Amino acid sequence: MNSRQLRRFWKNVCVERASDGWVICLDHRTAETPAGRPLCLPSHELATAIAAEWSAQRREVSPVSMPLTRIANATIDQVIAKHEQVADFLIDYADTDLVCYRALEPVELVERQARDWDTVLRWASDDFGVEFKLRYGVIHKPQATKTLKVLGQKVRDLEPFHLTAFYELVTLTGSLVLGLATIKRWRLASKIWQLSRLDEQWQQEQWGVDKEEQAASENKRHAFLKAYEFYELV
Repeated sequence: MNSRQLRRFWKNVCVERASDGWVICLDHRTAETPAGRPLCLPSHELATAIAAEWSAQRREVSPVSMPLTRIANATIDQVIAKHEQVADFLIDYADTDLVCYRALEPVELVERQARDWDTVLRWASDDFGVEFKLRYGVIHKPQATKTLKVLGQKVRDLEPFHLTAFYELVTLTGSLVLGLATIKRWRLASKIWQLSRLDEQWQQEQWGVDKEEQAASENKRHAFLKAYEFYELV
């Protein structure tokens, strides 16, 4: 699907078996990515969910209403060929992870970060056998080499379709740890998303809710949950 506005040209959408996965067929014509590659998916479940997005389109095709298709397109057109670069980009998040950088004040925010973020760090430490160093303020200090190596291998082991969804989870939260917690089902994805918005929620409590920022945050939350859905459907 091209990024330009398209009109719906198909009547029927179906999923068909291919030699290397499942394809989306539009009136028996295989759907393609923006780069012109077949939209071929690794599981029937994912293909069925993506087919539903195509089927739901009206006269004008709205890419915004097709988040699963967008992630699949990114995988096929970009991540498969650039797996190592994408993995390296995500691994850098471990060195500046949201949940490791804490406020110096006020004390109420410091306590809330410790209460909510220490829990996920304890889980990650136990699950992966690594240690995390907390940082106070904004000055960067690297994590231990072993921690980065262990977490980095977890990322590199993800196959392309999983890696693309994981990319969304990490970049939307600003946290490799929260991304790993999501795919490991440490808590409900919706609960993990709330952990990533702790500072934002604190600001809203102090200064009130800005409607534009709230709408942007809701869009990100929806994208996060769709990325997790994509990961599970793979």
